[in-house]
Amino acid sequence: MADKFNKIPEKLIIFTRYPEPGKTKTRLIPALGVEGAAKLHRHLIQHTLNQVENLIKNRAVEVEVKYAGGSQELMQKLIPPPINCTPQSQGDLGEKMKNALAENFAQQKQRLLIIGTDCPGLDNHRLKQAFDRLYNYDLVLGPALDGGYYLIGMRRMIPELFAKIDWGTEIVMQQTLAIAQHLNLTYSLLDTLADIDRPEDLTLFNIEAKLSPNFP
Repeated sequence: MADKFNKIPEKLIIFTRYPEPGKTKTRLIPALGVEGAAKLHRHLIQHTLNQVENLIKNRAVEVEVKYAGGSQELMQKLIPPPINCTPQSQGDLGEKMKNALAENFAQQKQRLLIIGTDCPGLDNHRLKQAFDRLYNYDLVLGPALDGGYYLIGMRRMIPELFAKIDWGTEIVMQQTLAIAQHLNLTYSLLDTLADIDRPEDLTLFNIEAKLSPNFP
């Protein structure tokens, strides 16, 4: 199986956290409660996996989940093979993404995407679009309404994009683009979409329906 994936030049890396109540989506706990926040996060993970499943039906893409919290056993129960789940590295978000990319470029991957699981608007069509654009651009970014990004794609290692970034703030995208321009990188922007991170984000989606008693 490993040899099969090693021959696939495109890879999607999904960053997420195990949906343990009280330790995930903590900024949403005041609005949804401990269980509700974890339930929403579990739903968002499943939504992302559904989009990925649609993508790989028609495209040879390796998929890996980089997780925090929980354990290998819990994550693999939540996300069964053939998707491989591995722990995130140490450091801030920038270090974790940089390490994941460096590891995969060292394995001769040619086009890499990193996404999270917080963006309901990110579908398989946009994932395909991002991979396609990496044939012509050094960098692909999916801008988020909060000033960050929900997707980053690269076709070679560019560590400078993850240094001196104020992660978790409204200027992440601005800082990233400034670095890209300073390095004379070619880049392409996808549609601007919303993440669900804060209570005010819940008004953008029909969250109540997704958290009904019948929702798994």
